[in-house]
Amino acid sequence: MPDGSRKGARRPSRLWLLPAIPALLLLGGLALFAGQSRARPEAPLAYTDGIAVLTGGPQRVDAGLHLLASGRARWLIISGVGRDATLEELAQRAGLDPAPLSDRVTLGRAATSTRGNGLEVAEWARARQIGSLRVVTAAFHMPRALLELRRTLPEARLVSHPVQANGPRLGLLLREYGKLIGAMFGLSVLKPENPPS
Repeated sequence: MPDGSRKGARRPSRLWLLPAIPALLLLGGLALFAGQSRARPEAPLAYTDGIAVLTGGPQRVDAGLHLLASGRARWLIISGVGRDATLEELAQRAGLDPAPLSDRVTLGRAATSTRGNGLEVAEWARARQIGSLRVVTAAFHMPRALLELRRTLPEARLVSHPVQANGPRLGLLLREYGKLIGAMFGLSVLKPENPPS
């Protein structure tokens, strides 16, 4: 050939792009997820019919109780509470008087996973005809919590109220990102979770 190339020479293969594209998508998703883990609650705080706290850290429960006490909603469920926890203990730890809150707070004890939180919260919300729900959980946990709640309670308007954990470590973020991807593909149903009775 006049340009010095041989006729029929093979072009370099681009098959390496096949694994590279999903890897880039995963890395891009991780970067977006890490950014969301620094989210803060909206301002000013809008009123919602109910508040759902997904347990996993004391800051979450304290935030939910203070939101209820300050009139940001009528009802509150704390989903995934330990068997021995009482409202009196939780309220006192938050520096609140439990008496005015007692008939407005539900301690949900059935959930053992985020999917279980979704099932428990959905049943509670429908029983109270809740149309708008403020979701209180750690910022890094919020995407998966909203995903599971939208599956079980699609009729409600969900408002995220992320609580900042004390500097989530990289390992924690990576584990949560992996769980989020699994939940997106519906793998959370593989863990048995009985709906609350």
